[in-house]
Amino acid sequence: MPYDDLRKGRLSITGQVYFITTVTDNRQTFFHCYQTARLVVLEMRRVESENRLTSLAWVLMPDHLHWLFVLQDNMRLSDTMKAFKARSALGVNRFLNRSGAVWQRAYYDHALRKEEDIKGIARYMIANPLRAGLVKNIGDYPLWDAAWL
Repeated sequence: MPYDDLRKGRLSITGQVYFITTVTDNRQTFFHCYQTARLVVLEMRRVESENRLTSLAWVLMPDHLHWLFVLQDNMRLSDTMKAFKARSALGVNRFLNRSGAVWQRAYYDHALRKEEDIKGIARYMIANPLRAGLVKNIGDYPLWDAAWL
């Protein structure tokens, strides 16, 4: 399916809670390296400091990111994700002394309905390192956060 077809019907609604999944290019495990992972986290915080979104929960896996957030006033979801992915890719590429894609062009987004359990979705996301066998206790995995802590 062409990339532009994936974007058709994508809405940006102020105050909407979105669940995003974005994957690295060719599922490369850039974020096994803690330093490259921290560069991504810094860009996530930067996007939030620019008042584009309010982060609720996230987990950065070796080859993908799950992110739950509220889109802020007059922000477009596509512009916000484009800025985040471009800037984080620049940082990762600089650190690794490489060029090329870090993220796949597309990403999955789901606008949560009012009846959906936000905290339940966050718990499911954050348990991803456990399900993947990366750690035995979530407290041992350093690359996640949730607003409810």
